[in-house]
Amino acid sequence: MRGNRSDAAASEIDDVADEFESLRPRLFGIAYRMLGSTVEAEDIVQDAWIRWQGTDRTGIHSPAAFLTTMTTRLSINVATSSRLRRETYIGPWLPEPVLTGADPELGAENTEALEVGILLLMERLTPMERAVYLLHEAFDYPYREIGEVIGTTEANARQLSRRARQHLTESSGTRVTVAEKNRLLRSFLAAAQSGDVQRLQTLLTDDIVLYSDGGGIVSAARRPIEGRDHVGRFLLGTLQKLQGNVDMQLTPVNGSDAFVFRKDGEPYIVCSIGVNDRGINRIFFVLNPQKLGALR
Repeated sequence: MRGNRSDAAASEIDDVADEFESLRPRLFGIAYRMLGSTVEAEDIVQDAWIRWQGTDRTGIHSPAAFLTTMTTRLSINVATSSRLRRETYIGPWLPEPVLTGADPELGAENTEALEVGILLLMERLTPMERAVYLLHEAFDYPYREIGEVIGTTEANARQLSRRARQHLTESSGTRVTVAEKNRLLRSFLAAAQSGDVQRLQTLLTDDIVLYSDGGGIVSAARRPIEGRDHVGRFLLGTLQKLQGNVDMQLTPVNGSDAFVFRKDGEPYIVCSIGVNDRGINRIFFVLNPQKLGALR
């Protein structure tokens, strides 16, 4: 009898683990989009797993809904404290790059709110606005369910989503397809490698901004570089310094291609771009070694 009870308990634990693992990509996708950090997202998912093991599941009809609610609320709490920490960050803060070759959507219905530029803009939203926006746009949750997840009404969830979309649309402009973005990235690389300043500048918008995130750990521009001429010359100087010292690969990062520069096999810089209908309007250099762990 004791053996039967032991076997049943072990089987239940296995079932619980299997169920959680099937939902892990979605839970990680929610936490990562909320926080822009793979480390913090993994911590959230691990916390959710520990809590899930200790939960009385007899009255839970939808584990997916329960775990989504838990993960979102944990992420909102962390996002509130993270905002305060980032106010003292040295230089521009950028989201941690995440590889998307194996899972291009990170458990979501689409790639919305996965691009580096959108994740950066989402930092300007309140944690509640961010949660509503990504649950609806990236994971296709209806507003009624979103209201239940974050503890508000359906009407208020709609209002939060409307404010978030308005702010992001005003800041990002007209978006383009991933294919067009990847095409511009290759043209950008070809112009930069050839040293063709004029060709490079034709790909950049007038309001181009380049961000470099070194986190105060490695040398990087402490302020964003703005303007077609300044950005073009900075890029050419940087790439000339890198030639011969690093290997460069085109790698799927955050839903589209990016340049990953490696030194002695270790990731050194990740360069991705933001694009609108006028050309390349944002360039992101992540150099902080603490943010490159997911690419090792």
